[in-house]
Amino acid sequence: MKDFAGKVAVITGAGSGFGREFARRAHALGMKLVLADIEAGALNAVVAELGSAGSQVIGEVVDVARGEDVQRLADRAFAEMGGAHLLFNNAGVGSGGFVWENTDRDWQWVLGVNLWGVIHGIRHFVPRIIAAGQPAHIVNTASVAGLVCAPNMGVYNVSKHAVVALTETLRHDLALAGAPIGVTLLCPAYVPTGIASSHRNRPTDLAADAPTASQKMAQAAITKAVDSGKLSAEEVATMTFDAVRDDRFYVLTHPQILPTVQLRFDDILQQRNPSDPFSTRPQLKPQAPV
Repeated sequence: MKDFAGKVAVITGAGSGFGREFARRAHALGMKLVLADIEAGALNAVVAELGSAGSQVIGEVVDVARGEDVQRLADRAFAEMGGAHLLFNNAGVGSGGFVWENTDRDWQWVLGVNLWGVIHGIRHFVPRIIAAGQPAHIVNTASVAGLVCAPNMGVYNVSKHAVVALTETLRHDLALAGAPIGVTLLCPAYVPTGIASSHRNRPTDLAADAPTASQKMAQAAITKAVDSGKLSAEEVATMTFDAVRDDRFYVLTHPQILPTVQLRFDDILQQRNPSDPFSTRPQLKPQAPV
């Protein structure tokens, strides 16, 4: 997609972090905006900010884990804005701890948002985008956690590895179908966003149990790493729009993670046991919980 002006951008998780910066960047490029978030106050603030700046923008409170919510978002995008040309399946949450200590509700919450949110976005938007017959682009937010397997982050790792597989397959499927739709996979590392406090929007019916020692350690590590991130969400948005313009699939925001990715794939190719993902950067290795 080379020309953004006048096109429609649909963005989930638009109330904070990457989503808010995607919305600001899309506004700067002259796009119409369909914004969604589970957090009404944050969403309304972004809608008001960009609306007062001259954007044609609508907001919808959406839980992306619910297919009917995403279908309603698609209905509004096509009925009120005339379509969708740039779709960001971006909403995400973070959680960690030893995999055997995560409850059914932990798995349902994280997979519901991080994986099913992307699935619902694809199911409810892509057929309509194909039917419209216009060039379009889809950006799915994964993570470097979809490329490596850090310990004590199993539920999050699983969700993001699934998004990587889903997004690669989506690109192949669209090419096979001859659809003029590009696909980009965003794999950020630690960036100051709201993901470290994503539990604030956790549904009450999926409420967490009292955290275990490993879960407390994971939360502390996530908070520290995210808060100390040097790359801003605004910079990531710029990288992502550049990739859309260039029809580039991978956006890895932190190239220093590539040796760890290489190590994992070398393990696979050489059929050796998985290496410690922190062996390339031992200063980041977490200590065992007590």
